[in-house]
Amino acid sequence: MTTDSDFFVRFWGVRGSVTCPGSATSRYGGNTACIEIRCGEKLFVFDAGTGLRDLGQMIARDGVKDVDLFLSHTHIDHIAGFPFFCYAYKLGNTLRVWSGHLEEGLTTEGVLRQFMSPPLFPVPIDIFEADVSYHDFNAGDTMKPSDGVTIRTAPLNHPQNATGYRVDYNGKSICYITDTEQREDGPDRNILGLIDGADIVIYDSMFSDAEYPDYKGWGHSTWEEGLRLADAANVSTSVIFHHMPERTDDQMDNIALAADKTRPGTVVAREGMTLTP
Repeated sequence: MTTDSDFFVRFWGVRGSVTCPGSATSRYGGNTACIEIRCGEKLFVFDAGTGLRDLGQMIARDGVKDVDLFLSHTHIDHIAGFPFFCYAYKLGNTLRVWSGHLEEGLTTEGVLRQFMSPPLFPVPIDIFEADVSYHDFNAGDTMKPSDGVTIRTAPLNHPQNATGYRVDYNGKSICYITDTEQREDGPDRNILGLIDGADIVIYDSMFSDAEYPDYKGWGHSTWEEGLRLADAANVSTSVIFHHMPERTDDQMDNIALAADKTRPGTVVAREGMTLTP
């Protein structure tokens, strides 16, 4: 898939919690969280869910040699694709892996090394032949990973923490906000500050407002809350993301219709979809 824009987001995995392949989910997709953001020639990947496998095959065919991978957090559904990222196995490639959610004493490399270790995985992380480096930061930091690109971050409300991201490039912005639980005392000010005036905001919409009371404490939000935040922050396009694995395509269609009535122009993420600010 190609685009004429030099700044866009492409979706490789849009589900939460666990993969859900099958005929009932084929239109929206069953892979867990993984998106690609292109800023000119630079490729930034956010989250390493099972969608990362297909992304890796695509960039291997395209001859990409330099990638930054930013993790919202390291729960299994967001790193399950990491050991199957073929890009990391090729000599001559460069991969930088970032995370900003870990508590004191833990590191990005340490967590991923544990994940790819017996009895959880058959081969160690050292099998990668690419030049792989691991970078820890604090949620709230601002980074400039490339000329003309600014990545702002903010802490999210999730068990064991998570990080939200905002990518600014050429006067446009794309935000990635998952996994986070809405706050009962009003809009999450960390999120409002991060997404203020953004062009595209991808938001954790695991539940509906009607479902949420049964899932308090699980660390996820609702599609309606995402739209309320988008209104409050003057966001141009809100994107419903991190779909509940039980949701069928037909149910997702119903959410799409309801969301568009609530906030016209709202998008429901599908695998393979590309959006341009």
